[in-house]
Amino acid sequence: MAILPLCPLFTFICCISLGNVYGNEKVFSDNITRILDRLLDGYDNRLRPGSGGGVTEVKTDIFVTSFGPVSDVEMEYTMDMFFRQMWVDERLKFEGPTEILRLNNRMVDKIWTPDTFFRNSRKSISHNMTTPNKLFRIMQNGTVLYTMKLTISAECPMRLIDFPMDGHACPLRFGSYAYTNSEIVFTWRKGLKASVDCPMESMSLLQYDLVGQTLSSEIFKANTGHYSVQVVHFHLQRKLGYYLIQTYIPLIMVVVLSQVSFWINKESVPARTVAGITTVLTMTTLSISARQSLPKVGYATAMDWFIAVCFAFVSSALVEFAAVNYFATLQANRLKKLRVRQDKLEVMAAGSDDEDTVSMNSSPHEGPKRRNHSVCRSEPGDTLPVPIFLQQGSAFPQIPQLAGTSPIDTYARILFPLAFALFNLVYWFNYLSKDTMEKARDVETGS
Repeated sequence: MAILPLCPLFTFICCISLGNVYGNEKVFSDNITRILDRLLDGYDNRLRPGSGGGVTEVKTDIFVTSFGPVSDVEMEYTMDMFFRQMWVDERLKFEGPTEILRLNNRMVDKIWTPDTFFRNSRKSISHNMTTPNKLFRIMQNGTVLYTMKLTISAECPMRLIDFPMDGHACPLRFGSYAYTNSEIVFTWRKGLKASVDCPMESMSLLQYDLVGQTLSSEIFKANTGHYSVQVVHFHLQRKLGYYLIQTYIPLIMVVVLSQVSFWINKESVPARTVAGITTVLTMTTLSISARQSLPKVGYATAMDWFIAVCFAFVSSALVEFAAVNYFATLQANRLKKLRVRQDKLEVMAAGSDDEDTVSMNSSPHEGPKRRNHSVCRSEPGDTLPVPIFLQQGSAFPQIPQLAGTSPIDTYARILFPLAFALFNLVYWFNYLSKDTMEKARDVETGS
């Protein structure tokens, strides 16, 4: 019974405590509201800080949330990022119960902000879902932090001479649109090495490796004045695996297949002709498909040179067989003429011998006896006839003396593979060593 009078007392104490809490929050909110009202009282957001003659320094840094894709045909790249800007506005100094005023995006329109734009962007998007993705804070000393999330599609000039062992430095340039460098100067907030952060998990690149980035500052000279510009170069190195599988290995296999014809009997005219023409047509198809993923540049790339040399080897294999067939035909014609001449001489010699024999052995009552001197020739009934499909086929040498390996094929079996292997050695050593030197140069520049 003695506990009951304590309940109203406990309830009264709790109500007083909650009232104090709500009262403190209300007092704090009222103080922040008065601070903001005092800051905005007489504030002209049309004037930049230090418009009386000082230079406004805007410190920037970038956090890349997603990099890619990169388009070779359009020569552009896309990236998502948090773009941060920080500057000092003396008019926004305040004293109060908090050191930092954390405000939403509605405050952005009420104060001055830099008119920053991306000079080489083709398309820029500011994220507005579910609300504008903007962060705005004011420190007691008047320092302002302004962050927004952007998607930028910027141009990336590419020199594709070394394609597909090429590397590119894709720039991102930004600065003030209206204020010259005598009014606004942009600087990197964390220095030239840490002001752009690109985590590896944010990369969405299929054909490239992001090997680093280089930061710098420039002065852009225009008719309306000189402007401060910040520049980031993203260094990209192309991945070779896709092109090895889709282009280089098939090209090498086609060249090897064309050289297999050197080991086919030279009498197999249909087989060697079909092999040569097929490899030439295959090479043409591969060269056309390899160029579809590239812009229509007016110079030859590294892949174009490789395709051209492979095409030359395949065409040379077909020309080599034409030479073999041509010289074999000349030799066959010479052998035919020689055989005809020998047959005539044998017939003439045999005819003179028979006349002498007949004149010695014949009597006046007997007429001259004639012999059949065609014993050196095979009569139709002496041997079995050769089938038509063998006479016209690919494995029957019509002249036995011409059967065997052509000297041209003998040399081609050695020279063609050696020349192609030497070309591959020089080609890959040249371009892969250049690729390694470019990566080392990127590391040395601090990217």
